[in-house]
Amino acid sequence: MMIGAASGVISCELHRPQIQIVKLKFEFGGIGSKSRRTRNSGSEDVKNGVGFQSEFRRRGSISIRCKAMEQVQSESSSTVVYQGVYGPWTVEPSDVREVILYRTGLVTAAASFVVAGSTAFLPADSFLKQTLEQSLDVFYLLGAAGLGLSLYFIHIYVTEIKRTLQALWALGVVGSLATYIAFAQPAGQGLVQYVLDHPTAVWFIGPLFAALTGLVFKEGLCYGKLEAGVLTFIIPAVLLAHLTGVIDDGVKSSLLGLWMALFIVFAGRKFTQPMKDDIGDKSVFMFNALPDEEKAALLEKLGKPKS
Repeated sequence: MMIGAASGVISCELHRPQIQIVKLKFEFGGIGSKSRRTRNSGSEDVKNGVGFQSEFRRRGSISIRCKAMEQVQSESSSTVVYQGVYGPWTVEPSDVREVILYRTGLVTAAASFVVAGSTAFLPADSFLKQTLEQSLDVFYLLGAAGLGLSLYFIHIYVTEIKRTLQALWALGVVGSLATYIAFAQPAGQGLVQYVLDHPTAVWFIGPLFAALTGLVFKEGLCYGKLEAGVLTFIIPAVLLAHLTGVIDDGVKSSLLGLWMALFIVFAGRKFTQPMKDDIGDKSVFMFNALPDEEKAALLEKLGKPKS
């Protein structure tokens, strides 16, 4: 796929390798020959027999290699072409890598959050609870890093929305770092434990979770996923409940458990989607990357109104 810089036309060229099937003709001397055989030609027959087997193995292996190459070439030539708003496009290896990294970030964020959140449901004297509580900040760091990775590779048609989500994430990271240095560390606490003991600290880490809320909202809106739609309300509800203290601990624990369960379902179901879903209409991104003059030329050629 390429974008014509001069004409501004998005075009897709599929370079399908020509498959050449090599037909091997086996011709072996002495086989089926009408020549007269005598009793003294026994050693020659044995020699010819060995030569036949050697030749058969050699040429047979060539035939197998040719068929294998033919199959690989046939598979590589079966590229699916999708028709976008501004022209055809295909899924390229770079697109696949971006989608995998996007989904990996989501899984990292979900797994980190669930492991850390599980401490709220473990017995107070549990060895596992005590062990996990010592690493809460590590899980928070891993979750924030996973979310940042996903926000970097997320495909959103409106660039301004993507940049807003990334800015919220960055603001939340800075707020988390500032809270740890200015308040948590002097108090001899970790960041997560400090936020749990001091609800007003939600103001500093809140933008990070606002970015997460925007991501799940996008997923729910684009793909109609129920768990993503519910998470859009659960995430801010849990944070606001902790900040204001208007909800008792039992309800907060229930909301937290629901958040954990839905987050795992949400991240896991991403791997059941086709790659093209997370890519979106690639022609739109290609169109947005064009200069204004080329955009106008392309819209005129496609007969679309200029925005």
